[in-house]
Amino acid sequence: MTFKDHFSTQSGDYAAFRPTYPDALFDWLSSLCPEHELAWDCATGNGQAAAGLSKHFKDVIATDASAEQIAHASGPDNVTFQVAQAESSDLKNGSVDLITVAQAAHWFDLPAFYAEVRRVLKPRGVIALWGYGRLVLPGRLDKPFAHFYGDTLGPYWLPERRLIDEGYRSLDFPFDEFQPPDFFIEVEWNLPRLLAYLSTWSAVKRYQTDNGITPLGDLESRLKESWGEPSRPLALKWPLFVRAGLLK
Repeated sequence: MTFKDHFSTQSGDYAAFRPTYPDALFDWLSSLCPEHELAWDCATGNGQAAAGLSKHFKDVIATDASAEQIAHASGPDNVTFQVAQAESSDLKNGSVDLITVAQAAHWFDLPAFYAEVRRVLKPRGVIALWGYGRLVLPGRLDKPFAHFYGDTLGPYWLPERRLIDEGYRSLDFPFDEFQPPDFFIEVEWNLPRLLAYLSTWSAVKRYQTDNGITPLGDLESRLKESWGEPSRPLALKWPLFVRAGLLK
């Protein structure tokens, strides 16, 4: 089985510049689980979610189909990193208390993945898929940023991005679903830090490949008009969307 590998070429930047998930998310997910022996973080990337899970579970298996991503991943001692596809984890039957997929389920062969979920989850085990779309910049900064996201990069987003933009609402999710509270990723970044994060976007990479120039230069000029001193950090926030449920 092949997988859609859109991130291996920027694994180092991905590990350095992607935002981390809030502790409140992992507190809530842990509260849903009757047992806390083993969590599986599927499509772990650089291990951000695995690190959050490690505080609540005795052991965490963190897998990614990309060997390059795993090479750049790191985490606490109770996290084991492995190269494996979402649809074929090599985990034992009925061994997992919680399965998480952060910002990646839209790339999966979902029927095959859900078959693997049913195989490895314990009775009353929990699965959670989540993600985040475009952050909203404060004040006058958001108009040029929205134009960059939707117009400049619009042709360079792959079709699966639509599932992120709609918060996975149309994604098949055949589990007994929980109603999550509101969660947010909150950071304080200066302009260079924001641009470093944007450089990890797959659409930015495709734009640069097709046009021979980064689209971030023009965006930086537009944002500077309202940002003020580029080194000044601003409070930025992404709303998270979560689909979480019990194995039926």
